[in-house]
Amino acid sequence: MSRRIHRSIRPCALTGSAIAVAVLLVGAPHRAHAQTASSEGNPQVPAELVGHALLPALSLVPPPQGAPRDFAMSGKFIDGARNEVPMSRPGDTGGLHGRRPTGLSLPFVGQPVQGFSGFAMNEDEDGRLIAMIDNGFGSKLNSTDALLRFVRVAPDWDEGTIAIDPDAVLHDPDGVIPHRLVQEGTFRRFLTGGDLDPESIQVIGDTVWIGDEFGPWLLSATLDGRITGIVETEVDGEIVKSADHPTVRAPAEPGVDFRVPRSGGFEGLAMTPDGERLWAMLEKPLLGEEGDAEGAFLRVLEFDPAAGEWTGESFRYALDKGATAIGDFNFIDDTRALVIERDNGEGDPSLACADAESPTPDCFPHPARFKRVVLIDTADLDEQGVARKLAHIDLMDIDDPNGAARLETDTAAPTEGRFTFPFFTIESVRAVDDEHIVVAMDNNLPFSSGRQLDAAADNEFVLLRVPELLAAR
Repeated sequence: MSRRIHRSIRPCALTGSAIAVAVLLVGAPHRAHAQTASSEGNPQVPAELVGHALLPALSLVPPPQGAPRDFAMSGKFIDGARNEVPMSRPGDTGGLHGRRPTGLSLPFVGQPVQGFSGFAMNEDEDGRLIAMIDNGFGSKLNSTDALLRFVRVAPDWDEGTIAIDPDAVLHDPDGVIPHRLVQEGTFRRFLTGGDLDPESIQVIGDTVWIGDEFGPWLLSATLDGRITGIVETEVDGEIVKSADHPTVRAPAEPGVDFRVPRSGGFEGLAMTPDGERLWAMLEKPLLGEEGDAEGAFLRVLEFDPAAGEWTGESFRYALDKGATAIGDFNFIDDTRALVIERDNGEGDPSLACADAESPTPDCFPHPARFKRVVLIDTADLDEQGVARKLAHIDLMDIDDPNGAARLETDTAAPTEGRFTFPFFTIESVRAVDDEHIVVAMDNNLPFSSGRQLDAAADNEFVLLRVPELLAAR
């Protein structure tokens, strides 16, 4: 059955060549929002789009000077065997999302600067955001030629563009990381997506703290990416490991050999405003002895960066019905913090497939339905140690009275004065001031779409006016 698709909003201001190499400087009436609330509160409050900026999906940079030849091309091992024919293997959205072609192909000539997976609470000395880039192409096996880095980014909300400084490439020349690296035999020991999956970041003075999923570990580094420390994860006094920890060997028993499920490590890493404590939030529930999730909640663990050790203090974050994971975690004051809570869907729900098991190219088999930014109070815990949720905004229900959106959206729903953020992995959020937050997504290059049915997602940043959310208590 054919669908009528509205390519809504105005055309993107960023056009040009398909590959951006070494870049990189590179009103509608107000709508009423559904005031949903759980028994604990957590009402939905309005969000207004006031800025929209993006970096094209295929934005690439050369490897750093002195890097091995292997990094001149990335994505060579997506299907296991080496493929050195540039842009010969088409990307698609994978089995969960209907295997729709995204219009981009691997391997890439150069290194992607995509996969924004977390914002630091503080800006750098030039007022730029500090963002973590994740492990490359989605898994330990296919990302061994993807360099790891954190970046400084400066969205220009007036022009809709993003300037980026990608020079902080992670490396371990001092052999701080005890397990074997992909580039073990080289002088600088550049880190790859086969070594770590960094998902979150904070900066305290001259030290960068990074939350990883493979260990999971907390790592420390210099401002130019040199690793200075690595810490195993402790829960209730015991070290816990993920399915991807280098000491876990197959066949491994979930809940016994590892308690952190794959892609369930430190997705969120928040810093208290005084810089004295870090709080690391797991993306998924820990596994119990039987291999099942211990509950519909996530562990949040306190770390003392000065001492370099876990304090043993913790609290819990409860996932609401419909959510599968969190995306980022940042404080706005001493106790209140923003959390991205999401499902695994992508695409506008108005174009949901009639049968998710038999998708067609003109529909989304698992559209985005649960995409929220939640404000919690970490000092207000219930008897089970669960933090209270104060309020939330729905990223699929954003007001756009002044037409701030810059990209087309495939939808069958009315679009006037309305904006959605229909992406699989929304993974970065931080407060800007008392009224605004900035949110960004990980575009999983070249495997995610969301905005359109047939095009790889660009890297989108949105500036949202949310005074009611930030004032909630």
